[in-house]
Amino acid sequence: MARKKIEQAAMMVKDTAGREVTIPRTEQRVIHSHAGNREYRIFVAKPDGEPPPSGFPVIYLLDANAVFGTMVEAMRVQACRPEKTGVFPAVIVGIGYPTEMPFAPARFYDFTLPVSAAELPSRPDGTAWPELGGAEVFLKFIEEELKPEIECEFKIDSERQTLFGHSLGGLFALHVLFTKPTAFRTYIAGSPSIHWNKRLLLEAEQQFVSRLERETLNVEILLAVGELEKSHKSRINDNAKELAERLSAFADRGVYVEFKEFEGEGHVSVLPALISRAVRFASRR
Repeated sequence: MARKKIEQAAMMVKDTAGREVTIPRTEQRVIHSHAGNREYRIFVAKPDGEPPPSGFPVIYLLDANAVFGTMVEAMRVQACRPEKTGVFPAVIVGIGYPTEMPFAPARFYDFTLPVSAAELPSRPDGTAWPELGGAEVFLKFIEEELKPEIECEFKIDSERQTLFGHSLGGLFALHVLFTKPTAFRTYIAGSPSIHWNKRLLLEAEQQFVSRLERETLNVEILLAVGELEKSHKSRINDNAKELAERLSAFADRGVYVEFKEFEGEGHVSVLPALISRAVRFASRR
């Protein structure tokens, strides 16, 4: 009897060996954008169960090759006890690239505005930066191609849409906030590279402020950095904190802002902690 059990256990190990580990209720596809004639690898995580009457919230996640799995698992674990965590199930749509690299060079084009070479920071290795300046085209892809496709597949709550970006992705999230604030309800900008397009971003911020003087908006903004980024010469922490302070002045115009500095974390290591906070922030009601 003991020998039979050992043989059965050995067969089970052999049967499961070499199988890929997959994340439940997720899928991926490649979309060719008409707006920019570019290819994107789109990752989608589907909530379990039926949508609420208003539809599922949705989180659009940039740099999905690097962080899609982290966010899906953070959502799956926390959303199973919403009464304890405050996290409710949401559709997660990761926007990545057809590569196995965590951060593809194509992101430089998608997340940035056109600027002169003199305005750019120096690259650490001294080489030229990849192609830049496609933020408007990328936003058009999200708004006119990606969102309609997702809304055909899921019942989506249009009032509970979140955009998450980190580093240059955080810069892009702020660009969208300032130029098209109604595109999303919630904006999460982690370690935003404000220094990249600072002049243009400040101009867009002033336009945003002018709009707030005419109308009330309903937006929620999380600006977050790692404590160890304080030493970065680009002033990532100071820039983000100062922006949070400026935007906080418009609480009476429907702008809610939080700033968070994660202790002991750097520019990349901050991502898991930020994502855990992000899924809670996106569930604010």
